[in-house]
Amino acid sequence: MGSQEVAIFPMTPADLDGVMEVEQSSFLTPWSREAFTNEIMQTYTVYLVARLADKVVGHGGMHVVWEDAHVTNIAVLPQYRGLGIGEQMMRELMKRAAARGAQRITLEVRAFNTPAQNLYRKLGFVTRPGAVRKGYYADTGEDAIIMWKDPLADA
Repeated sequence: MGSQEVAIFPMTPADLDGVMEVEQSSFLTPWSREAFTNEIMQTYTVYLVARLADKVVGHGGMHVVWEDAHVTNIAVLPQYRGLGIGEQMMRELMKRAAARGAQRITLEVRAFNTPAQNLYRKLGFVTRPGAVRKGYYADTGEDAIIMWKDPLADA
């Protein structure tokens, strides 16, 4: 990344072209532009973009309802993976969840996505026996592992 730093900002409609590029390069079944448009309009959501200079290189989002936060989506452009951008976004999501009063945070991750699972463990997420959603991902039929960070206080 050189001397430029990645900065995290709230997602706006102006970011959606970049968000869609990240989404389409990251998932077999990407979210639609309309889905993101609807999500960023809600009062219970937090959606962020990671920018390097003026380029959207990643995005992440969550729902925060009462004391619970649920990460809905996080992705980084393939050519920028492994640089800590996903971790930076997760840390910012956790910080913002705590600021909104969330006591815990949860997410689903593909059973075979070891790099993401390792990141979440590094950030204090754990799994529990049987915490699997069978066939959760419609595109591949892959199972999702449910992970939690509870309490969120040390985010």
